Amino acid sequence: MKTLFVLRHGKSDWHAGASSDHERPLADRGEAAAELIGRFLSERDLVPAKVISSTAVRARDTANLAMKAGEWKCAVSYTDSLYGASVAAVLELLAAEDDAMPSILLVGHQPTWSELIASLTGGTSVRLPTAALARIDFEVDRWEEIDSGGGTLRWLVTPKLLQATGGRN
Repeated sequence: MKTLFVLRHGKSDWHAGASSDHERPLADRGEAAAELIGRFLSERDLVPAKVISSTAVRARDTANLAMKAGEWKCAVSYTDSLYGASVAAVLELLAAEDDAMPSILLVGHQPTWSELIASLTGGTSVRLPTAALARIDFEVDRWEEIDSGGGTLRWLVTPKLLQATGGRN
């Protein structure tokens, strides 16, 4: 079995004066949400084997803050290919991953993440708010076997939900 976690970057700071969209940083709320998600996964023994993040500042910082808050000791890589990626490009990236890794967490952007979840789960309609995290499981042995409609959406959590429930989801 393979588990894919899909994490949208935290809330960004539109007023930070970034020179480009790619350089836009997280807002304080986005930083706190990233940390909350990191702790959420750790507390449930669901730390991914690898994190792959977009190189956009807000995505990269979301990944790093989640890893630090959750005290994750996992492989991490950053790629420009997740910034503005198509679903096909994301699947291609996953297909090249080491099959020894049982789980991967992707950190990136809308609208790709909602489209990816819909594609992988056979049409589930979802709009991922900032810092939302989805878990999709696949009954496959190799990452290259992941395809449209082959995944099961196990859950989707948002920082707002975790705060409201004290993380008991």
